[in-house]
Amino acid sequence: MVGTQRSPPVKALQSYGITKPLSVAGPSAADVKRNSELEKFLVDEGLYEIKEETTRREEVLGRIDQIVKHWVKQLTHERGYTDQMVEDANAVIFTFGSYRLGVHGPGADIDTLCVGPSYVNREEDFFIILRDMLVEMEEVTELQPVTDAHVPVMKFKFQGISIDLLYASISLLVVPQDLDISNSSVLCDVDEQTVRSLNGCRVADQILKLVPNFEHFRTTLRCLKYWAKKRGVYSNITGFLGGVNWALLVARLCQLYPNAIPSMLVSRFFRVYTQWRWPNPVMLCAIEEDELGFPVWDPRKNHRDRYHHMPIITPAYPCMNSSYNVSQSTLRVLTEQFQFGNKICQEIELNKQHWSSLFEQYMFFEAYKNYLQVDVLAVDAEDLLAWKGWVESRFRQLTLKIERDTNGMLMCHPQPNEYVDTSKQFWHCAFFMGLQRTEGVGDQECQQFDIRGTVDEFRQEVNMYMFWRPGMDVYVSHVRRRQLPPFVFPNGYRRPRQSRHQNQQHREPGEEGVGSMSAYAERHAKRKNDNELLDTRPEKREKRASLSPHSIDLVSPDSSAITTGGTPQSGIVSGPRAECLVTGDLVCNIGSLPNVEVEAEKLISKSTELIKFSQYEHNSGSKQILEVDSRTLVQGCHDLSVPVGKHVRPHLSAVVACEGGQNEETGRDMGSESVNDTDTQLLLRRRNLKEDVDEVERESRWEEIADGVLRNGYCGRNLNNELWDIETNIRKDCLKLACQKNFSQILCLAGWGGRKTELGQTLCRMH
Repeated sequence: MVGTQRSPPVKALQSYGITKPLSVAGPSAADVKRNSELEKFLVDEGLYEIKEETTRREEVLGRIDQIVKHWVKQLTHERGYTDQMVEDANAVIFTFGSYRLGVHGPGADIDTLCVGPSYVNREEDFFIILRDMLVEMEEVTELQPVTDAHVPVMKFKFQGISIDLLYASISLLVVPQDLDISNSSVLCDVDEQTVRSLNGCRVADQILKLVPNFEHFRTTLRCLKYWAKKRGVYSNITGFLGGVNWALLVARLCQLYPNAIPSMLVSRFFRVYTQWRWPNPVMLCAIEEDELGFPVWDPRKNHRDRYHHMPIITPAYPCMNSSYNVSQSTLRVLTEQFQFGNKICQEIELNKQHWSSLFEQYMFFEAYKNYLQVDVLAVDAEDLLAWKGWVESRFRQLTLKIERDTNGMLMCHPQPNEYVDTSKQFWHCAFFMGLQRTEGVGDQECQQFDIRGTVDEFRQEVNMYMFWRPGMDVYVSHVRRRQLPPFVFPNGYRRPRQSRHQNQQHREPGEEGVGSMSAYAERHAKRKNDNELLDTRPEKREKRASLSPHSIDLVSPDSSAITTGGTPQSGIVSGPRAECLVTGDLVCNIGSLPNVEVEAEKLISKSTELIKFSQYEHNSGSKQILEVDSRTLVQGCHDLSVPVGKHVRPHLSAVVACEGGQNEETGRDMGSESVNDTDTQLLLRRRNLKEDVDEVERESRWEEIADGVLRNGYCGRNLNNELWDIETNIRKDCLKLACQKNFSQILCLAGWGGRKTELGQTLCRMH
């Protein structure tokens, strides 16, 4: 049986919260009419689940309750306790979150807490033994333990219903079935993780006790959660507000307007929180201090609490700031959305708008000119589920680091949703972040923000994932609005540009056209960069030589003037590094994500060219130099912090352009290879003398080429795809290994077989 949690009755009018109500006025006839329209809108939007689904949820909770009871009894027996102890052994299931508050919708997960005895621990008994029991059950799917979370949780689906299961071991040998979890005595002699696990249920119970009318509270909360999801500000993990945050804000509003109905509460919600002077805290009751000694939110004593931007304090002991994830950037976004909601509600009250206008989808990909794209890759669905969860949990840190390193002048808007390009055949997803200068620094025309180190630091932290496996990769790249990949738009294409609501963005007059260039000019510049041999910007040579494939150079927001060195990104594609010139006030230089299939084919092709090329290049007197195009960089290291490919830049005085022409004798494009004048003549003569190269010299050359491929990724540009006679199945294996970053096996399979076995064997030995 699930632990007892009764909904409180409707209470008589009284004073709630830490202040007197702002108004005790009831609804007018117009308010009642608008309320009926609002409730009908919520029903039409499908926010209420059907009775059959409600019954199925109750059945699932009952089944989970039976499972944990059996689990505790089994552990009690195995550990040698008496038969009476085994019979009395018990565990109790409680619910919290949206399900406990009564605002869950169709398909929503159920936040559950299992409370067990003191001798059943979380680390081994819960995350190992219980997990193994659940894995064996047919009803359980998509099981994912998250042991390193702030509140450790086991996520899974039971008969298709999503469950988030927490565990708390309290200091009792026998857990009573009627345990009162609201009593602070359950916190005695437990660790902080257990306190956080218990706090979800304790907070939900307190909220329902502290609101004047919980039915009005539930309708208002259901409405505002739906609004927050539509406007892209419902996500605690990315720095916005989660379910408990919205519940606390609505509960406080209900205290301020105890007689208001939902239509009035929604309107007053935006009116109040648009004018709220953050960081003044939102509190439902006075902060309680207890002799148990757990830390509570108190900026007078705790230095870190003074830096919280949007404190929303939980009502149950120990009182904490539930919105510590909110940053300066996300607070700005929330404030703008509150202003948008307030304006629409004012128009609704004047009968100028309908409720549907309030819930218009926020057009995130039309709101900014510049975005960061974070691509997450894994080798299978299980790895991707764990890996993307970890990356998403660190996404907020990227926002904080950018704010820190730009002194708050560059604002970030993380998008809570993930996106998948269904046309790709490998496991991946992408997250996006909008970039914009903070208001007040718009007068600095050429303001630039160097966040290379910021992104490198972010990637290093992400790659420290405890459960990292080969194939788990993360790429950060810059895309402009017109370069956004199609899969982020509904139906795969962007809608025609329309005028945006003025509250969604704040732009300086004339900013749209600063340093912009036509689409034709941009494409022309890209083709030129692809085909030209020489770097036409010698003053940038030393700086570009130090770039790594994963680096992110300069980012300045709100400019459309970025010249890229290749085709713009379109999701996860084979593309160049974003080589950007300073032509406006936004400069961005970020490594783009290679397409593993294309890059594997290119690796084989380029390696073929190197074999042929090496036959002409011995004893030339000076070292051969290749102009490396980042389009063909294959980032495939076992150590993610060490890229395979590097930029190799020749000294300009030693470079000769081959004018993109064809070498008649070899029949291949030499336009991308830059060689010394002397080397050019020697190589052409040497081609006819390859029979004279003795076995020792050839073996030495294989070593040199192999070392270059493995260390420097020697990949030319614009070379013909002259593959050897490789069987189809071998080619498929190469592509498969490319996804796994296993380059030594690629080189073996790509044969360096038959007459080319020497290099393949050398590469395998060196690898």
